[in-house]
Order: sequence, then structure tokens, then C-alpha cells
Amino acid sequence: MQIGEVAARTELSLRTIRHYEETGLVIPSARSQGGFRLYTETDVARLMVIRRMKPLGFTLDQMRDLLDATDRLDGDDALDADEREALLERVRTYRQAAAEQVEKLRAQLSRAEDFADTLGARPEQNAPVTRPSAGHTPRSLVAN
Repeated sequence: MQIGEVAARTELSLRTIRHYEETGLVIPSARSQGGFRLYTETDVARLMVIRRMKPLGFTLDQMRDLLDATDRLDGDDALDADEREALLERVRTYRQAAAEQVEKLRAQLSRAEDFADTLGARPEQNAPVTRPSAGHTPRSLVAN
């Protein structure tokens, strides 16, 4: 599929996808005879991993490291037990970091929702205050 379809499916801009290509995170699987980038479902899945990591604050280097680990785990190369365990530990470390960041974001979201609720309740709490005109004292302030 061409870059436009990939952009629509991943909700990433063409510019962002090209940037990820320039940084080596995602390389189009092929090019058409006209030179257009062509992507596979695997490329789209890779872009979705990147898209999900970005709001959690992962750097491009961290994204590259995780993708390298998952590529090697999913690859055809035979891994010895120690190498496989080391790669799995890298993935677990990223999973833990993601879970921690999600909790931080949930706390931020909760505070933001509380703030929005406070602002939403504000008009109901305070009826419009009318100011007395000069030289006029409101009845509520006049002693009987």
C-alpha cells in the first residue's frame, strides 16, 4: 500500500511517516516502478507500535531498541536461550515503563477532569452579583 493509505490507517501524517523512515524506524518494504513508497501490513503494525509509544514519552532511540528486540524475537534466526531471555527482558522493561507512564497519565487525566468539573460547577455556584448603583444601599443591608 502507498504512503497515503498508511497515513490514513495509522492516523499519522505523511511527514511523520517520512521522518520515521529517515530515522530508520520504519523502512518501506518496497518502491513502485514510479518510485512511490510501498508498505506491508508488517510495516503498518510497526508504525502503530511507534504511534502508541510516542504519547508515553518514549524516545526514538527507545522505540528503535524495542523494535529491534521484537524483530529479533519474531525473526527466523535461531536464538540461544540466553539471548532470547535477554531480549524478553528488554521487552518486559519497556512494558513496565509503559505501565508506569500510563498510571502517571491516568493521574494527570483525573486532575484535569477534576479541574474541568470545578470550572463547570462554577456558574451554578455563583449567581450573578448585581452591584448597587452609587448612593443606593440594597434592602438586604438596611437594618429594620
